[in-house]
Amino acid sequence: MNFWNRARASIALGFALILSTGAHAADKLTEIRIDWATYNPVSLALKDNQLLEKEFEKDGIAIRWVQSLGSNKALEFLNASSLDFGSTAGAAALVGKINGNPIKSIYVYSRPEWTALVTRPETGINTVADLKGKRVAATRGTDPHIFLVRALQDAGLTEKDVTVVVLQHGDGKAALLRGDVDAWAGLDPLMASAEIENGAKLFFRNREANSWGVLNVREAFANDHPDIVKRVLATYEKAREWSLANPAELQKLLVTATKLPEAVIAKQLKERTDLSYSKIGTAQRDTILAAGLALQKAEVIKPDVNVSAAVDSLIDAKFSTASN
Repeated sequence: MNFWNRARASIALGFALILSTGAHAADKLTEIRIDWATYNPVSLALKDNQLLEKEFEKDGIAIRWVQSLGSNKALEFLNASSLDFGSTAGAAALVGKINGNPIKSIYVYSRPEWTALVTRPETGINTVADLKGKRVAATRGTDPHIFLVRALQDAGLTEKDVTVVVLQHGDGKAALLRGDVDAWAGLDPLMASAEIENGAKLFFRNREANSWGVLNVREAFANDHPDIVKRVLATYEKAREWSLANPAELQKLLVTATKLPEAVIAKQLKERTDLSYSKIGTAQRDTILAAGLALQKAEVIKPDVNVSAAVDSLIDAKFSTASN
């Protein structure tokens, strides 16, 4: 009896060790998936200098880079768990959060004026009111689209007063230049390119209605790996500081990534991109909340949504050690 009791105990212990080892292996992080985007210049500095690769090499954690072509794509990738960290506009992150995307906004990579309403000189469009009955290209789920909705609202119009042609940012620019649409809710650096290379005009600008550039993390990833999130943000800070100290090199990185002329990238970086902020907090909350309330008034967000509570649920400052 003692022999069989010991045998059963040994087998049970063996199974417990196997399960424990399996659980530990499942918890071990082997890869961080993070995006880079031309609307997030700091991500280019982070990627080109291989700062994350150096930070996590000793841990045996690989870095997988994925390009985001817009906030909508970054949010799609985050929702599908194809990304752990993704770059978006703050207002776009809020809409994603309200629609069930389990993310937290944890860091600021820029304070941009990256969107405006753009047209060709010959259209005769000079004000937002002139858009009534016109075709406007926009990428839904991004700051340019949200900017368009708010601009229409301020002019006493809604999306029903225009025909929104849903296109990704680059296709929207091309459609404007071909004459397929009358206006475009633009995004830099494509917007700067349309200005400098094609003579397009920005007929409506409002810097305050551009929401902040924020880095988001999947909630599940943040819950499972809080220390990793802090290390990613600390490394992001190194990239932001490098970007501020090396503006000429940053410009070269963006020229290489976009294949656009230096004059275009200089306009984006020198005139419409402020990299002096990084810590997410009250200023970002206020801007994102204002955008959310405007979208609710425009019936983009349902009337029963508590927008303020959604913003509070979205923003999480505890991972950042930045002081500004």
